[in-house]
Amino acid sequence: MKTVSLAAALALALIALPASAEQKHAHHAPAAATATDAALKEPIAVVERFSAALKAGDFDTVRTLLDEKVVILESGGAERSREEYLGHHAISDAAFLGGATVSDVKRGGAVRGDLAWVASESRIQSGQGGEAKTLLSTETMVLERGADGWRIVHIHWSSRPKR
Repeated sequence: MKTVSLAAALALALIALPASAEQKHAHHAPAAATATDAALKEPIAVVERFSAALKAGDFDTVRTLLDEKVVILESGGAERSREEYLGHHAISDAAFLGGATVSDVKRGGAVRGDLAWVASESRIQSGQGGEAKTLLSTETMVLERGADGWRIVHIHWSSRPKR
């Protein structure tokens, strides 16, 4: 029931987002420069900490930043808990990211009460020589503020090869 309530609250928050607030964050450059909204600084810091921990294979930190019932959507698949993700895709995600260079392109989002969303676009370069490839990646994370601070309750990742 919490997931349904959270999804409904997020949908309402996104619908209620004024166009000016969306535009305020939509056209910024690197992630570090986009945290102009004071309320958004903490959620962005959690997203950045999560990304760094995953790249480093620091699964203890990844665990602390994910809600127990996180839903992660990627490539048409779904993982419906922190333990499911940590037991499966987190390992291959960390291995891939550990050997890749990730460059932030744009980041924005909003905070509505105890919910926040952070949308990011990045360029991921992996491999070397003939194996080198560049991916354009998008990521949306939804966070909820609780007694222990902000936790990630939903992630949606999507990427495609750069042409």
